[in-house]
Amino acid sequence: MSVMTSIPVAADTDLTTVPRRHPLRWLTGLLLLVVIGLLVADVATNPRFGWAVVWLYFQDVSIFHGLLTTLELTVICMAIGIVLAVALAVMRLSANPVVRTFAFGYVSFFRGTPVLVQLLFWFNLAALYPVISFGLPGVHLDANTLITPFMAAVLGLGLNEAAYMSEIVRAGILSVDHGQTEAAGALGLTRGQTLRRVVLPQAMRVIVPPTGNETIGMLKTTALVSVLAVHDLLYSSQIIYAKNFQTIPLLIVASLWYLVVTTVLGVGQYYLERRYARGNRTLPPTPLQRLRRLVGTHANVDRSLR
Repeated sequence: MSVMTSIPVAADTDLTTVPRRHPLRWLTGLLLLVVIGLLVADVATNPRFGWAVVWLYFQDVSIFHGLLTTLELTVICMAIGIVLAVALAVMRLSANPVVRTFAFGYVSFFRGTPVLVQLLFWFNLAALYPVISFGLPGVHLDANTLITPFMAAVLGLGLNEAAYMSEIVRAGILSVDHGQTEAAGALGLTRGQTLRRVVLPQAMRVIVPPTGNETIGMLKTTALVSVLAVHDLLYSSQIIYAKNFQTIPLLIVASLWYLVVTTVLGVGQYYLERRYARGNRTLPPTPLQRLRRLVGTHANVDRSLR
């Protein structure tokens, strides 16, 4: 017969948990901090960057007007792209082979040619069609008057964006289980009602994250319209440095404004993704929640030491 003995443990014994050391991790972080510090110091002290000029024109009225044009183009082109993308995605999934082939050809054409070439084609549309009639009797529109640089930019960017967004929307629709559609049909819903009320709301979890990326990408792609003499953010900077020859400072001004806007859009995208991901997975803490947890942890440690 075996006898089991227990080792008595003192009640007042303190058990200390020692965290695992990661010297390589700390060394890597330290090296990165040194490199970043040297880079920031070099950029800040290099007089060729012209930081005084950057600060002067960062608040310039013409730069601000160019920024508003850039934001306007982004909103209009993304709206056109999203609306057309939903139609193209539904057409790609249609049982009609003609409709399906048309949507496939549209996507293939606009994704297969550079957006800059498309912008130039729209800008020079009057060379192909001096008069636009849309096939309607009595309609004779002057293409030079109708296709302004801004309109060419909207058509080029909006139609191109629709091709990319249609694939995102199609992927979102395909991610919804087919049983949802069958159940909606059994309840008497039409295909349009099923799409609006059942399929698309569930597909938003897949559609929203890449749509945010496309919006940020569209904001930066609008810089291409400077070749059409549209007074966007980049073109406004180009006009100024063509007069004062401060090329680098004005390009820095444009870059800083792009960074500001894309950062704001990125934060909005982050919280929008969290909203549509609720109930689907465990959500990671937001930066604000991490800060509260960090402050709360230190506060608890301070109380325990008193």
